[in-house]
Amino acid sequence: MPSSNPRYRNPKLRRTMRVRIMRRGDPCALCGKPIDYSLPRGHPMAYELDEIIPISRGGSPTDPDNLQATHAICNRRKGN
Repeated sequence: MPSSNPRYRNPKLRRTMRVRIMRRGDPCALCGKPIDYSLPRGHPMAYELDEIIPISRGGSPTDPDNLQATHAICNRRKGN
């Protein structure tokens, strides 16, 4: 059964984009502070891939022009 969440419809491409954005080593696009890319998922300051235009508003979960690096906590605060 296909996933209803667009982020998981093409998991290989999504993982590729996650790695590509991570390799750039950008600071958080929301707060501007450095991201420790070695922190595990679940840590508030860990790297998270964010859609600039949320999927709920028509943004693409795999278009590199719509993706940015953020801290998990900053992304949660942003919402959609």
